[in-house]
Amino acid sequence: MVGPATTGSLVNGMPFLAADVGGTHARLALVRAGTAGKPVEVLAFRKYDCTDHASLVDFITDFLAAHDGGGVDRGVVASAGYALDDGTVITTNLPWPLSIRETREQLGFADLRLVNDFEAVAYATAALPVTETIRITGPDEAPIAGPVLVLGPGTGLGAAVWIPRRDRPFVLATEAGQAALAANNELELSLLALLLKRHSHVTLEHVLSGPGILNLYNALAVLRGSKPTLSTPTQITAAAQAGGDTLARETLEIFCGFLGSVVGDMALTYGVQGGIRLAGGILPQIRGFLLNSDFVARYLNKGPMRAALERIPVRLVEHGQLGVVGAAHWYLN
Repeated sequence: MVGPATTGSLVNGMPFLAADVGGTHARLALVRAGTAGKPVEVLAFRKYDCTDHASLVDFITDFLAAHDGGGVDRGVVASAGYALDDGTVITTNLPWPLSIRETREQLGFADLRLVNDFEAVAYATAALPVTETIRITGPDEAPIAGPVLVLGPGTGLGAAVWIPRRDRPFVLATEAGQAALAANNELELSLLALLLKRHSHVTLEHVLSGPGILNLYNALAVLRGSKPTLSTPTQITAAAQAGGDTLARETLEIFCGFLGSVVGDMALTYGVQGGIRLAGGILPQIRGFLLNSDFVARYLNKGPMRAALERIPVRLVEHGQLGVVGAAHWYLN
């Protein structure tokens, strides 16, 4: 197998596969090295529902057949989870098992690499122009260069830290979504107590994700003595933004409060100075709600460290093709 540092020269301008595999959607692209101003060129792109096929091999086979990719034999897969030495990936969100080694062998690929999904997003996101993002709080530009936190709730909660270096940036992949959830007020303590009856370890993902929104909604219904009438995260976020459903609206307000607190914690934990980029599948869909929520107040509520957080630009980005572009960028470099 060839080390990642030499894959760019082996691809040598030829198309290769880049996949961004999440718990809900699989995004596949045919890409190749671009120019200095745009290092990755996307030749073809398709977004699948993860239930469309029974394995990653089936997704890739279908995609390459539909987009004239018969000669492609190299690629990279961005996925949430923890990779083991045997090529399998521990993941709590995919509807089917994932093994990069088996996938490569079944496809007959010469090379297939695995990168953490938010590590890939970090490579694509950290360099995004300000004009392609939406300001949430903080200055337009970071006063000093430094680590950039990239975080986003979707089917799970992904997080990575982009760290600038003299030669080339380094991205620290994390499993921050599996860290323990902390409550910051009496209501959150009550919700946490209810969640602890269902889970021995309540993680950030248990509230800061699509399934987490549903967890919050059902737990809040118990506290309020209400009967839940909605059954999916999409229904809850839609009802909350429409304004007529009090339980849904309070659920989303709590979600945004938890998110602000966690983002502030991570910024301090990782020594973030260069900026915070919020991505993932949920936040662009609730943009207006998020901007008018307690997110910023909770993010800044860190005692004397408020002054440090006020200096960090916090911006929202659309996920879109970021995962496949970032994975391709990682592969080429």
